[in-house]
Amino acid sequence: MENIEIRRAVREDCPRLLELVRELAEYERAPQEVTVTLEHFTESGFGSQPVWWAFVVTVNGRVEGFALYYIRYSTWKGQRLYLEDLVITNEMRGKGLGSLLFDRLIEEVREKKFSGMAWQVLDWNEPAINFYKKYNARFDQGWINCAI
Repeated sequence: MENIEIRRAVREDCPRLLELVRELAEYERAPQEVTVTLEHFTESGFGSQPVWWAFVVTVNGRVEGFALYYIRYSTWKGQRLYLEDLVITNEMRGKGLGSLLFDRLIEEVREKKFSGMAWQVLDWNEPAINFYKKYNARFDQGWINCAI
């Protein structure tokens, strides 16, 4: 691979990012769960009050993955980066692009002086679990996800 670049996402990346969100949903066996519109997605990241930020990884100018995050507040720990999605295209998995993005997120935590980074991983997603183990990630037990 040549011409690999990590950069902050820009508004024009949103259609491609949403394509990759849909690809991730297929992989996670939940394609019907993606209901966000491109307009809402774009406004949420690049409108007057953004609620998410992202880094993209490009190969030869094409976005092949991204890491999207927002700021979570913990009354115990303070501001923390919450990694919502780390996605690499099927074709590019296993080539080190995920590590480049994850390393950039760690750098962002330091630059912004966040107290840490948190995320979720599906218990059956062994490749992702093994990826995070390389970073000595702590896997919490006893928490149950809730949503309404």
